Amino acid sequence: MVKFAEAEAELANIKICLRCKARNPLGVKKCRKCGYTKFRPKKKNTKKKA
Repeated sequence: MVKFAEAEAELANIKICLRCKARNPLGVKKCRKCGYTKFRPKKKNTKKKA
């Protein structure tokens, strides 16, 4: 399935909560579900197309 470049960029720019694994937007200070303040960036897909 082909993804649009704009949609791909928006999906990649999120933070994942280290406690509850919730997806959060980039500019947040605390998690929307549990209130935790530590995040990791979402992993980028590094698989190359053949």
